Amino acid sequence: MSKQLTKAEEQIMQVLWDLGETSVKEVIEKLPIPKPAYNTVSTIIRILETKEFVAHKPKGRGYIYYPIIDKETYSNQSLHKLMNGYFNGSFKSMVSFFVKENKMDVNELESILKEVNKGK
Repeated sequence: MSKQLTKAEEQIMQVLWDLGETSVKEVIEKLPIPKPAYNTVSTIIRILETKEFVAHKPKGRGYIYYPIIDKETYSNQSLHKLMNGYFNGSFKSMVSFFVKENKMDVNELESILKEVNKGK
């Protein structure tokens, strides 16, 4: 999977990841005010289907939509793209940057390293 999401698409995906199977109407209910138009959300969801992030099944006269790529998979792919694009593929350089820029303390860094080591 190498497709990237626009900001609007990612916002819709966040709702889909939270809700699982849902309708366009329910997605709109979870979005911040001002609420986008029904047709706008419907169009974005169809684009997400084209990008193979979302699928649907019929329900009554409408459809229920659901994510077919999980949030963790997308997050990992996005993180690798960020690391490769801005830090020459170096995880160490990326972490150093975030530690310096975000004034991270030792305890926070230690906590992150524990999480990273769990995944190995």
